[in-house]
Amino acid sequence: MKSLDSRIIPLPTEIAEAARSAIKAGAADHALVMAQSPGSCPCRHCLRWAKPGERVILFPYAAIPSGHPYAETGPIFVHAEKCERYRATNEYPAEFRSGRVLRAYDSNYNLIDAQVVNGNEPETVIERLFQNADAAFVDVRSVTHGCFTFRVLRVGHASGLPFDRVAL
Repeated sequence: MKSLDSRIIPLPTEIAEAARSAIKAGAADHALVMAQSPGSCPCRHCLRWAKPGERVILFPYAAIPSGHPYAETGPIFVHAEKCERYRATNEYPAEFRSGRVLRAYDSNYNLIDAQVVNGNEPETVIERLFQNADAAFVDVRSVTHGCFTFRVLRVGHASGLPFDRVAL
C-alpha cells in the first residue's frame, strides 16, 4: 500500500457520538440495525465494515453543506458501540479499495472530476484527481449505493477550508 500526500478524513467523533445519542433519544431518522453479512455496513468513523451481528446506527448525513448545487443527504452507518476513529490518515483504508467512486471538488464544493476505483489503485486515482490545482478534496463514495464513505483532503491546499472539517 502506497502512502498518500493527502489526508484521509473519517467522520468526526462528535458526529458519531451525536448519532449514538440520537438513537438513545429515539430520533425518528436514526435506526439501530444489526449487520447481517460481511461488507454490508461500513462504519464511517473507524472505516471498517461491521461484522455480522454487530449493531450499527443508520442515519442521514450531508457531506456537502446545504446551499451548494452538489449538496445531498444520504444514509451512512456508524457502530452503535464506541469505536476508535480511523487514525492512519496518510494511508488509504484497505477495506475500501474497490467498489468506490472518487469525486473531486473545488473549495466552493463544485464537482470537477470523478473516477470509479475498479481494479485501479485508489492512491493513483487520488493523485491524478489532485493534479487539477482546483481540487481541494475528494469524497469517496459507494459506487453502488452512492453513500458517502470518507473524505480525502489535499495537504496544504490554499482553499481556506478547515483541515479536517471540510463540511464534516
